[in-house]
Parts: sequence; C-alpha cells; structure tokens
Amino acid sequence: MRAPSCFQGSTAHLDLGPRFFQPVLAANFPQHTVRYQNLRWAEQVGLGDLDEAAWVRHFGKFEALDASLPEPIALAYHGHQFRNYNPDLGDGRGFLFGQMHDPSDGRLLDFGTKGSGRTPWSRGGDGRLTLKGGVREILATSMLEALGVDTSKTFSIIETGERLSRGDEPSPTRSAVMVRLSHGHLRIGSFQRHAYSNDLDAVEALARHAAKHYLPGLDATAPIAELAVQLVTRVVDATARTAADWTAAGFVHGVLNTDNINITGESFDYGPWRFLPNMDPHFTAAYFDDAGLYAFGRQPHAVLWNVSRLAECFAELAEQKDLSLALSGFDDAFNGALNAALSRRLGIAPQDARRLELGLHLFPALHQADVGFETFFFDTYGGRQAVRRDIAHISYGDTPLAQIVADLATCEPAPHITPHHAYFQGQAPCTMLIDEVETIWSAIADRDDWSDLKTKLSAIDDMRIAYATA
Repeated sequence: MRAPSCFQGSTAHLDLGPRFFQPVLAANFPQHTVRYQNLRWAEQVGLGDLDEAAWVRHFGKFEALDASLPEPIALAYHGHQFRNYNPDLGDGRGFLFGQMHDPSDGRLLDFGTKGSGRTPWSRGGDGRLTLKGGVREILATSMLEALGVDTSKTFSIIETGERLSRGDEPSPTRSAVMVRLSHGHLRIGSFQRHAYSNDLDAVEALARHAAKHYLPGLDATAPIAELAVQLVTRVVDATARTAADWTAAGFVHGVLNTDNINITGESFDYGPWRFLPNMDPHFTAAYFDDAGLYAFGRQPHAVLWNVSRLAECFAELAEQKDLSLALSGFDDAFNGALNAALSRRLGIAPQDARRLELGLHLFPALHQADVGFETFFFDTYGGRQAVRRDIAHISYGDTPLAQIVADLATCEPAPHITPHHAYFQGQAPCTMLIDEVETIWSAIADRDDWSDLKTKLSAIDDMRIAYATA
C-alpha cells in the first residue's frame, strides 16, 4: 500500500555528501512481529493507511519510503562521553532510514533506527537492540510527550526473533528493531567530528544544512561568521528549554554526552533514564555514573557544557567574543523556559509563576517535604480551579511546600486548562517509576503479556489529553 499524498519524502541528507555518512545494509532478521505502532503520529505524517505488511516492509525490512532515501545511511559523528573525547563513534547500531517534510511546518523529519544491524562504526558490537530497550524507549518518549517535553517519538517496535547476550540484563534476551521519528539527527558530535579533523568546509556545510532544514528563521546563505553565532544562539535557546522541561518533568536522561544532544534541542536516545520518585538533585539514572556527572540537578550545567563544545567547533569561523556572548544567554533562557514549563505543569498563568518565583523556591521545598514529585503537580493543577487543593493543603502540613500550595490556590488558571478532566478526579497521578517499568517488562519477558504496557500507555494518553500537551 502506498503512503497517502500528504507524505512528502525527502533525500536532503544526501546533499551533504560522503564525508557525513556511509550507505549500509539493514540486518536480515529471522522474524518480524509488530509489537508497537505509533498510529497517532503515523496519521499525522501521512502514513496512517499503511497495513501491517507494508509496515513491516518499511520499518522492519527497511524498504525505502516513497521519494525518500533510496538506502539506509549510517551517520558519522564524534563526541565527548562523560567529558572524555571519543573519535571512534558514529551510528553503531542504527542508521537514517528515511526523511520527510513535517506537514505542520515544513521542517525535515528523520526516521532513525536502533538495533538495525552492524555498521562501519559498530566497534565490535552486534548492532542489535534488546526488546526491553525498545519497551523502555516507548515508555520514556510517551511519558515525556505527555508532560510537554519536546522529544523524539518512538514510531515502531518490531520483535526480530534473535536471542541477545547482554551484561546488564538477564541473557539471552529477546531482540527488536526500533524506528524513531525526530526533527533531525544532527548532534553536537556531528560538528565535532569535522572540527577534530580541521575540516572547516565540512563544519560550514553542516551549519548551512542545519539552518536550511531544521532551524527556521536562520539565513543559510549568511556569511559563516554570522551564521555560526546565530546557530549557536538557537541551540543555546533550544537546549536550555529542553533542560528546563526535563526539570519540570522530574526526568533524568542519564547519558548527556555530546553525541546525545540534538541541535534542534529535541530530547532523544534513551538509555538508562529515570523519573524522580521524590525531589532529589543528586538522583542519577545511570548505574555507571559514579560521580553523579549527569545527576538531576546537574543536567542544565551538563547541557551548557555540551553546547560550549559546539561553539568551539566554530572557533576559526567566527569571533570568540560573539560565540561567548551567545553562550552567556543560557541561564536566562533556562530560567525563562523553566518558568514556562512550571506554569504549564501547574496550569497557571506564567505571570503568577514569576510572581511566586517558583523556579527558585519550589524544588527546595519539594526536597524538604519529601513528597512524590508527580503527586505535587497532580494535586495543585489549575491554580484557583484546582480540584484537589484542599487535599494538598492537608497533605503537606507545616512545611514551606504548604505555603507554596496556599499561594498556588490564589493563582489565575491558564487559558484552556482542564482541571475538571477525569484524570484529575482520580486518586493518584500517572507515574513512570523504575518499579513500574520493571513490572511491565517482567510480564512481557515471563508470560509474553503486553496488557500492562497497553494499560500504562492508555493512562499516559489520558494524562496527555488532560494536560493538553499534544
């Protein structure tokens, strides 16, 4: 079945040339069992009419989409991993499979994969993805989208019938191939690769490509000294917003290396992620992050450090003082975005969030009160119209958080909020804590029972509609 006419394929990445990617072959999997289809997003991008056989051909066997890339390409990049530079990166178990124009704004949308086979940058790995890893990506992206975070979308998960050995989960374990939909896969590390080899022509070409296809409003034909500063400024703003949205969502990415930071600011590539049970600035997601480099409270600093590495890639193409000025805007951008994110999460007018200085006072009060992170937002949503404010006032006792609850009860509700939605009439919020994730996976691993996953995704969808985030 052909894709509907609103699907507009693209081959834009090929314009960059062979310095930026290598054509690869997808793995030949022994089976293709469709486990997850993001039908809402498939409909939005013009692929809602694909039947299951066509879905498998495109997203399991990687038959080219209409007018899109004729063959998969593995993308080339470097990166800092836990602050150590690694020139041996690149797509090691994924590739760019297809591109299209976003029907909503014309920007490029990429179909990227995970677990699709070995590439020249596999570094001895098998190029595969565990089914558990795929399930975790579904849960992370669905929850983040519902909480208003600009995130990649898990588009497809197909179980592939192989048995994988892994050191961090019981083995052998089931395998899968994932497709994600996102506005680009240009990482900070994509620029670092070419700056590392002093290929300034490639750095400039990548900047112009990014401006043309992913960063509306930038003039891709401007002198490179101007464009470089404008691009860094945009990445500062976009990544500051993402860091603020993670903060308001209580989300810990876990591995904020420069190869995991998209220049569009879109959150992606979920490995050892976690959501906070309770407010704790020292909470980490990765068991191997012994120093807490990417702990919850350090994520904004980690993002700024990464964007500073992007600015370094333009050191010979733009004035240092101009690049430094662009970087200096991160804190203001983060604080403004955090105010907006907290306003959205609490369903109140942004001016009231500023008046209460929530970005300064809320998180220390949450830490001191030791209450469920998501529970607080659930109890107080809607300002004066909050349906649970009396419960919240009683629950938090004589603590600084109780005063914040009282102050929120005086706030103007944001326009178009839905505090009387059935979601807020429930007994508890939808959460995504590690025990829940493990329970969902255990049902699949032990009994091939997918009902817990479906139930959780339904609850997340109710939350998304209640918050009117997407």
